[in-house]
Amino acid sequence: MKTAYHISIEGAIGVGKTSLSKLISERYNARLVLEKFEENPFLSQFYEDRNNYAFQTQLWFLMERYKQQKGLEQMDLFSSYMISDYMFIKDRLFASLNLNDDEMKLYDTVASALEKSILFPDLVIFLQSSTDKLLSNIAKRGREYEKNIDWNYLDSLNALYNEFFFRYDKSPLLIINAENLDFVNNTNDLNLILDFISKPEKGTRYFNPIKDLT
Repeated sequence: MKTAYHISIEGAIGVGKTSLSKLISERYNARLVLEKFEENPFLSQFYEDRNNYAFQTQLWFLMERYKQQKGLEQMDLFSSYMISDYMFIKDRLFASLNLNDDEMKLYDTVASALEKSILFPDLVIFLQSSTDKLLSNIAKRGREYEKNIDWNYLDSLNALYNEFFFRYDKSPLLIINAENLDFVNNTNDLNLILDFISKPEKGTRYFNPIKDLT
């Protein structure tokens, strides 16, 4: 398998970024870098009251992701490449959705300074799915703080992701339609994805598997 040095897997909440990152890491003994979202002390309050807790939540994520990304410069010499379940730039997508104009101006001042020293991944995998499927996946995993996520918020976030990656050109990009894929429980589905990833990457490529669901 031809590998990129740093592969980032992206997509909206509930699409399976972390699960796929873990599976690829296990299969190829790659260094695994996971977002520490569960450590955010404001996250549960944010989902209960987004207006009052959006800025604190967003700024915490921005700083923690920055510290983690800077730590990646000390690469593991025993791993040929690494897999992460997020890109640093994703923070702006959430910020644009959650913050008011004044908060966004302050956020942008901080984020712009930090982004200058962050490198883009060598390869990005964008997992796509419908909002209904995302909400179903979120319900199945049963995280307490996610129980108040509503369909409209998730749909707006999903639309932002699709728009962002429609224009993304900073690195090779693989767009995978994960709507009918179950790479966690179905080895064949996982192998389809791994085979697609293994092919030489250049520009943007799309993987939209057609499956018989009858």
